[in-house]
Amino acid sequence: MIIPSGTVRVLVAMRPVDFRKGMDGLAAVARESLGADPYSGVVYVFRAKRADRVKLLLWDGTGLVLVAKRLEKSSFRWPTISDGVMRLTSANSRRCSKVSIGRGCARCGCKRRRPRFNPATQ
Repeated sequence: MIIPSGTVRVLVAMRPVDFRKGMDGLAAVARESLGADPYSGVVYVFRAKRADRVKLLLWDGTGLVLVAKRLEKSSFRWPTISDGVMRLTSANSRRCSKVSIGRGCARCGCKRRRPRFNPATQ
């Protein structure tokens, strides 16, 4: 199954990565740059330089899973670029659980960037 079961740890790479990398390349980044085991069941979040794309890498017990998302009319909100990794806590996850990636919520301090893309207005 692709969806991780049980408690999920999420680690966010703070520096943008080369988005031409696939599963094996991102697993190498997790292992070498972040000092983490990409086969441990942790969800690793990587961002592109322009902050309009994100890739999630996880091990589901049978193989690596790579999920990619590209925003068409806006960008994700990211913390200041620095070395290392940011660990998302369960408190952050619970507060933002009803908020889709890239939007934002008032309770955790992140802010909305732009309105959702509506093809009917274009």
